[in-house]
Amino acid sequence: MQPLFISHYVVDFDPFAVRFPEWLGIEGIRWYGLSYLVGFLIGFALFNFYSAKGKSPLSKDDNSSLITWLLFGIIIGGRLGYMLFYDFSRFCQNPATFFYIWKGGMASHGGFIGAVVAMILFARSRKVSFWTIADIVCVSCSPGIFLGRIANFINGELWGKISDVSWAMIFPHSAPSGTPIAEIAARHPSQLYEALGEGALLFAYMQWRYWRGNAPKGQISGEFLVAYGIIRIICEVFREPDVGVSFILGLSRGSFYSVLSAFAGLAIIIYTRYLCKRRLHK
Repeated sequence: MQPLFISHYVVDFDPFAVRFPEWLGIEGIRWYGLSYLVGFLIGFALFNFYSAKGKSPLSKDDNSSLITWLLFGIIIGGRLGYMLFYDFSRFCQNPATFFYIWKGGMASHGGFIGAVVAMILFARSRKVSFWTIADIVCVSCSPGIFLGRIANFINGELWGKISDVSWAMIFPHSAPSGTPIAEIAARHPSQLYEALGEGALLFAYMQWRYWRGNAPKGQISGEFLVAYGIIRIICEVFREPDVGVSFILGLSRGSFYSVLSAFAGLAIIIYTRYLCKRRLHK
């Protein structure tokens, strides 16, 4: 396909929300970091809202502890997942790159694993059902996903495949440095697709499902994984696979891990409904 020209929007934002003076030795505050901060604050506000409305057995102190556990779990899991799934060779050459969080690089599926570990540890420390905690977290996390994808868009990273649709956009970083804008092909803004799907749409569904109040413990968590997996697989159709990252069974890494997420969610739904039926027959 021939490169498209400047009739398309050029995504060229400053990745820093705030830039500090050079003498401080720190470049500034990135939109990516702010997206995580605001996402956690929204999640914490939702935890307290559910507690106030009687939808959660946790106190405000419990909610503070839970958000702290999740903060460390998601950041550590997301970073480690990125290094293992997408940048393993660089990680092997220099394991210290794991700590270069300010340079970006977080894997959503790694973040999920980190969050699960954090929820298990928190549930044990409070002697609360893991599935109760998981359901609360699943209905609260989509705003954070939404903001993270918006930050990806602002950074001009994780762009989509080349397209001639009218809303396609030009991502300067998708071409070698120094390439004239007029010679860069326009692409799907797949980050926005994921923000709307994994963020806004999934949040609306999870809120509707949670407030219906007729699901056994754990089923909402399973539905979240199924819905997220399906939406992510659809979005992966429009997303350019990461350079140098091999495919698994003909699927991009994102699609493959999303298939696993969907099947895991389905297994959780079957398991929780089975337990519910057993309790009813006792």
